[in-house]
Amino acid sequence: MLIPIGYLVVLLSVFGGFVLAGGSLGPLFQPTELLMIGGAGIGAFVAANNGKALKATFRILPRLRRSKKYDKALYMDLMALQYKILAKIRRDGMLGIERDIDNPSESALFNEHPKVLADPVIMAFLTDYLRLMVSGSMDPMELDELMLHEIEAFEQEAHIPADAIHKVGDAMPAFGIVAAVMGVVKALSASAADPEQMGVMIAHALVGTFLGILLGYGFIMPLSSRIERQTKEVEKVLQCMRVTLLASLHGYAPQLAVEFGRKALHSAERPGFSELEEYVREAKAGVGSA
Repeated sequence: MLIPIGYLVVLLSVFGGFVLAGGSLGPLFQPTELLMIGGAGIGAFVAANNGKALKATFRILPRLRRSKKYDKALYMDLMALQYKILAKIRRDGMLGIERDIDNPSESALFNEHPKVLADPVIMAFLTDYLRLMVSGSMDPMELDELMLHEIEAFEQEAHIPADAIHKVGDAMPAFGIVAAVMGVVKALSASAADPEQMGVMIAHALVGTFLGILLGYGFIMPLSSRIERQTKEVEKVLQCMRVTLLASLHGYAPQLAVEFGRKALHSAERPGFSELEEYVREAKAGVGSA
């Protein structure tokens, strides 16, 4: 919802200010200029990227419509689930969670937290490293290195669409200049035109520069920034799980391990110490009654 709102503010500010200043919107409507600028941008995007980058960009575009996914409620749910898992490990040993992580969709433990269960990124990261913990053959430092490598690989892969879109947005002002130059060439080649007609044609040509800058900085580059923000949100939830699991491997009690995970969160999503303690206490009561 924020994307169309932002676009609407851009359009109202630019065109509304132009009208209030006494300008007429008619000369700004130049479909041929849009065709040249937009077509050049699409062509450059296709030429600059391989098939993987193109597919990754098209896959991520529908996700831009979503509102903020990794909010405080999801983090609380995730930390409660991690507490239950670590408490079960402490009580029954590593093999006690083997069935849960092999079939999370059939596990009563995971089904108590449907938001977490529905997130494939969280589930893949959590279950993969729990399996490695169950195997018992990896040192905590080695496991930490592996987690960091996976998070880094995720960051690099997720950055590909943002980088591809950013470069197109960065090139749009240049394509606008190209369209404007072609318009000026057309105007100057009309030797029979009188000064008034020449002025109109040059004004139409300059619209290309305006449209290139507007499309680049007002519409395309914000999408790149939006993708980067969403990527950082996913990285933060992976870091939260990493810190929690490592704290458990170093011998901390489940409640303290979850507190380590809480400290890894941004202040906007981080629950308070007492708030998390109360939430974990409720989860602990649920584990005790199970």
